[in-house]
Amino acid sequence: MPVELETERLLLRAPVADDAAEMLDLFGNAEVMRPVGSEAGGIELATDHVTRWLARWSANDMGPFVLVRKTDGRRLGRVGPLVWDTRSWEPANLADAGGFAQVELGWVLAQEHWGQGYATEAARTVREWLYAERNVERLISLIAPDNPRSAHVAERLGAVPTETIVAEDTNLVIWVHPR
Repeated sequence: MPVELETERLLLRAPVADDAAEMLDLFGNAEVMRPVGSEAGGIELATDHVTRWLARWSANDMGPFVLVRKTDGRRLGRVGPLVWDTRSWEPANLADAGGFAQVELGWVLAQEHWGQGYATEAARTVREWLYAERNVERLISLIAPDNPRSAHVAERLGAVPTETIVAEDTNLVIWVHPR
């Protein structure tokens, strides 16, 4: 049964193929895509991302949730886990990474929805779900030093910055979330 979570303003659900076409304002914006390590693009890029989200759900029984605003059904972005293999700091699945698996909680919203608290609201709910329903022991967020907006979300969630690592040729600060 597909996982759905709710907040006061949002429905958080697993992605479906149709999400790609409905989220072009997110995927087409270079300022939004840069911090997540991607170029901006059109429907092909959006379809590729949604396909990867679906694969993460299939491999790990968890993955990015699509944020759907309750008042109008608008898809605002995604919030959810990504598994990293800490030996290489490359995305992986839980089975392949084994004891080197590290779950990251990440978020990205279309720019027009920034500053309205949606990322914090959704990330808090997903974090609670990861701890309670997926038995995640340690949860981090990887945030580039030049991404103060995401750092601010992490701070509001009570996460604490620790060390800096290099992942996918980018310096990233590890923010550790409270349980």
